[in-house]
Amino acid sequence: MKLYYMPAACSLSPHIVANELGLEVEFIKVDHNDHTTQQGKNFHKVNPHGYIPALELADGTILREGPVIVQYLADLKPQAGLVPLNGSFERYRLQEMLSFLSTEVHKGFIPLLYAQQAGDYINTARPKLEKRFSWLNDHLAERPFLMGQNFSVADAYLFALTGWGQAPWLKSYYNAPIHFDGLQHLQGWYLRVKARDAVVKSLLEEGLDLN
Repeated sequence: MKLYYMPAACSLSPHIVANELGLEVEFIKVDHNDHTTQQGKNFHKVNPHGYIPALELADGTILREGPVIVQYLADLKPQAGLVPLNGSFERYRLQEMLSFLSTEVHKGFIPLLYAQQAGDYINTARPKLEKRFSWLNDHLAERPFLMGQNFSVADAYLFALTGWGQAPWLKSYYNAPIHFDGLQHLQGWYLRVKARDAVVKSLLEEGLDLN
């Protein structure tokens, strides 16, 4: 399999999941500016939408959308417990969380990442995103990971997104103008996830600073 990624982007999520599972995956970097791969291939031929991640299977099939890709990968090794069994209520709870992260958190960052273009709208977008992170902080007060006692694909997704904001306890890769300074439960969760071997390995493979 081949995973197409950009450093520190949302594709860090399936990157972490692949390493958690010990899967044989070739990680292919895509240039943010011209959307070519490190081999010079036009990424739009892989994903016509032009965004990452994209997972290319051994038979050439392309799977898109991060929340779907992480579930596909985790289902390859269900014994690892990164996702609940398909059809279980717990699986729907996971999908609920992945949908929340995708639509309310991930997309909520877009105006902040393009603050100049967003203009005054950032004053509407930022408080909304702050409320979403406040809810996540409260949610994590009662559990070590998003779905309970065990690390899941949802934690990998949130870890990638949290690294776009700013706080004294995290290395910000995009420096979006949102601060998580007072979110102590989010901080504890972030540091737990960051210490995982698969997370460290993924960050290093993407050429990212750990400090």
